[in-house]
Amino acid sequence: MRNPQDVLIQPVVTEKALGLMEENKYTFYVLPAANKIEIKNAVQKQFDVDVLKVTTVKVRGKQRRQGRYVGKTSDRKKAIVKLKAGSKIELFESL
Repeated sequence: MRNPQDVLIQPVVTEKALGLMEENKYTFYVLPAANKIEIKNAVQKQFDVDVLKVTTVKVRGKQRRQGRYVGKTSDRKKAIVKLKAGSKIELFESL
């Protein structure tokens, strides 16, 4: 098992992610190699909440150009975590 601080990279703060907060769902970027069980344990340990469900999405990097040079942004993995009713993550409440 990985260290819980290493599994969660950063919270996702987008308009869609903030809309999901009304349904008690929180979104994080996670390690690409992390599985749902590791993500669930990491969120429960770091934020002291009860997790009901974890959904993961692989986000492919986009192709970007800088003049004649072509590159690609890195691939990521995003996790949407549904919490038990009444549970909240204080990190997101200030947004």
